[in-house]
Amino acid sequence: MTDQRRVVIVGYDGAQILDIACPSGALDIANRYGAAPPYSIELGTLGRRAVHTSSGIALGAQQELGAVTGRLDTLIVVGGVGCEDAAADELLLEQVRRLAGRSRRVAAVCTGAYVLAAAGLLNHRRVTTHWGWGSRLAEHHPTVAVDIAPLWIRDGNIYTSAGVTSALDLTLSLIEDDHGPTLARAVARELVTHLHRPADQAQISVFLAGPPPQDRLVRDLTGYITGHLSEDLSPAALAARAGISSRHLSRLFTAHLGTTPARAVRAARTEAAAHLVRSSSLPMTAIARRCGFTSSETLRQAFLSRYGITGDRMRKMPDMPPARPAPARHTPGP
Repeated sequence: MTDQRRVVIVGYDGAQILDIACPSGALDIANRYGAAPPYSIELGTLGRRAVHTSSGIALGAQQELGAVTGRLDTLIVVGGVGCEDAAADELLLEQVRRLAGRSRRVAAVCTGAYVLAAAGLLNHRRVTTHWGWGSRLAEHHPTVAVDIAPLWIRDGNIYTSAGVTSALDLTLSLIEDDHGPTLARAVARELVTHLHRPADQAQISVFLAGPPPQDRLVRDLTGYITGHLSEDLSPAALAARAGISSRHLSRLFTAHLGTTPARAVRAARTEAAAHLVRSSSLPMTAIARRCGFTSSETLRQAFLSRYGITGDRMRKMPDMPPARPAPARHTPGP
């Protein structure tokens, strides 16, 4: 343990290949950028059998879980469509419990939380998982405090992350904890991704919170809004872009999003600004300009309306405040 950080990733049939690739790939890049001590990364399975991932690609294992001895730095349990079968495998659970006791920290990616919960490692802990599986996890394990809002959660030495690529955000944070922000930023650049998102960023953006709009025009406009926050997104400008009247635009947004165009734009801008407040040191004036607000005071009012606090206070908080309830979305009739 003095010359390397030993990381064992627990695999099983039906695992999501990205749940394995995101942590192992990021840790490998950290090694190439000079992580000291470096990470030793191993994929372990029962019987050292190959992992047949949900995509059909098989991955060879380096370790038989039962043969792993000594101290581990990190134990990572991955998720995937096979998680429930894995959570019912007593031999696998026995090894997960044993190795967790030998590990400095334990992490679950996505629905890997099912396996940790079945092993009794998440009792009375706050955890997250993929947003589509949270209610099932809570129902099967009532002693586990499931919160599907954040991208990842740390409770003591237990880390859980949301779906699939949030494993990258979690792993970058582990790298930052181990080696500092400079190395974490270098890994993020090598991966051609933004600096990792903070744990408390919502899993789902304002336009992804419900089913996608049935209307193609509304879908196109919501995509345009999120990609052009600093531009003119007034109802008139959006209507002109879509080639319809402002009145018809308002009817479409109300029918398919349950809100007006102006409110949808304001929500998208506020959400993006909140992410910048939490993940950067940009001044509020720069954040307001980048996200399309006319002034820092307008941004302040938007934060108060959506989160109940100012951006300055949000930046100092350890956890992201929940957004205030938005108007219910209405599904158009036949």
